[in-house]
Amino acid sequence: MTVLNEEIGTRFREDGVVVLRGAVSPDWIETLRKGLDRNIAEPGPHRREYTKEGASGQFFGDYCNWDRIKEYRDFVFSSPTADIAGELMGSDKVNLFHEHVVVKEPNTGERTPWHHDQPYYCVDGNDSVSIWIPLDPVPLGRGVEFVRGSHKWDRWFTPTKFTGTDYERNEQEQSERIPDIEADRDNYDIVSFGLEVGDAVAFHFRTVHGAPGNVSADTRRRAISFRWTGDDARFAIRTGEMSPPFLDFEGCTHKPGDVLDSALWPVVRQIGQGAASTG
Repeated sequence: MTVLNEEIGTRFREDGVVVLRGAVSPDWIETLRKGLDRNIAEPGPHRREYTKEGASGQFFGDYCNWDRIKEYRDFVFSSPTADIAGELMGSDKVNLFHEHVVVKEPNTGERTPWHHDQPYYCVDGNDSVSIWIPLDPVPLGRGVEFVRGSHKWDRWFTPTKFTGTDYERNEQEQSERIPDIEADRDNYDIVSFGLEVGDAVAFHFRTVHGAPGNVSADTRRRAISFRWTGDDARFAIRTGEMSPPFLDFEGCTHKPGDVLDSALWPVVRQIGQGAASTG
C-alpha cells in the first residue's frame, strides 16, 4: 500500500512537514518496539537523560545504534521507509544518516526546545528528510509541533541542547539564536498531528520544530526518527560541538564536500540498482 501521492509530495516541498497515514505496518512497529526494548536495556554511548533532578517522569534519547541493534538494521534495509524518503526528497539515491530515539515517559514535564536539525549535523545540502515514527498513540496537542514553511526561511539557528543551553558557534557560521517561538506562537504557522500507531511524520532537516512534555498519567510517548539524505548531501564540519559527533567515530575520514557514501552513512536505495548497502 502506497502512502504517497502528488499532494503529499507537494505539501512536503512547500510546508517542510507532512503526515504519512498508515506508513508503517504493524509488523514493522513490533520490530521497532523490540529494538527499542533492546536499546533501553543496552544503551549506546550517546544515551542522554534530559529530566531535571527531582522532576517526575523521564525524558531520554539515544542515537546511532542501527548497526548494533538488529531490529533497527532490519527496518533500515528491508522496510519501505527508504523508498518513501527517496520519493519525498526527489532523490535517486538515499543514504541513512542516523536513527534517533526519543522517549517521554508519563508525567514528564520537560519540553523539547524549538530548533531545527541541520545546524547540528555534519551535512550540507537540501535533500534531507526525517521520518518520525511513534510507537504509541499521540493525541493532538501532545506530539511534535512544526513551523510550517520554516525550511524555506533561509535562516540558520544556533543548535540548542535539549537541556536548554546553546551550542558554541563562531560568527563565521552566521548562525542566530532561534526566536522565542513559544512566547509568540500566534505569529507562527504552527502545525501538529494526532497520530495513531502506524502513522509517521516526515519533515525537512531545516524545519523548525519542538514538542511539549508528556502530560499523560499512563501513556508513554516512544518514537524513533530515521534520518535520510539524498543526491546533493555533502559532508560538512561545523565549529564547536556537532551532534551526532561523527568526527569521533571510527571510519570518519571525510573531508568537507565529500559525498557521504560509506559504512557510517550507507546507501540504502539507489534507482536502477535496487537495494544497496555500502556498510
